[in-house]
Amino acid sequence: MSPSGERPPLPLGALNTAKRIGLVYMASSVLMEAEMYAMATADVTIHTSRVTLPSVTVDGIDAMMRSPELRAAVELVAQAPLDVLVFGGTSASFLHGTAWDRMLIQHIEEWSGLVGRCTTTSTASIAALDAVGSGPISLVTPYRQEVIDRAERFFGENGHPVLASSGLGITSDHELAEVPLEKVYDLAVETDVPEATTVFISCTNFASVGAIAALEDELGKPVVSAVQASFWYALRLAKADDAAQPGFGRLFGARP
Repeated sequence: MSPSGERPPLPLGALNTAKRIGLVYMASSVLMEAEMYAMATADVTIHTSRVTLPSVTVDGIDAMMRSPELRAAVELVAQAPLDVLVFGGTSASFLHGTAWDRMLIQHIEEWSGLVGRCTTTSTASIAALDAVGSGPISLVTPYRQEVIDRAERFFGENGHPVLASSGLGITSDHELAEVPLEKVYDLAVETDVPEATTVFISCTNFASVGAIAALEDELGKPVVSAVQASFWYALRLAKADDAAQPGFGRLFGARP
């Protein structure tokens, strides 16, 4: 108690009563937690478990998803009392199409015991695009073409045909995180076409959330990123829609 007898403020909030987002993420990745915390109020905490990604190629991503590490990572983080659990890989969850993504969620629910409270970045991204009223999209990625092809198929079969796409051909997860935010901004502007209703920035180890508001101002349309969509959808599942800071795009004002 203070000398006046008043209780001092709690600047970080009551962290033991915060909504807890569990995250299963690539062991070599570094950006998703930081970007999620940038968007979060003090009423949200993020708890991460990790899995090895050999390379950002179809074979490397597939090897990660078929590794027993994935189940172990889910079971470890789910030992915490979580409100929601997110698998934070975009290409890893769209790799083999929509049925694969849905099956992955079912497995995560089974392994974690969090039935109805698990998602993937790909499922969250489709929900986010739907929430902002998106139709056709422009797709911005750091991937090589074989992964872009899988992305285009996934978004197309979920009602968001890709009218234009770009990639940087990166296969190293460390290199993904080193792409400057300014380059991501420029790539989005260069990739977008007028006929696209929304710009989608894929990959959870690719800087994005700091550019979303500026891109929306520049392009005059919604911009959705993989990390932004994952965080937004996690808040929905946790019934904590108001636990986001302002300034991170139209998505946070959207209601599905």
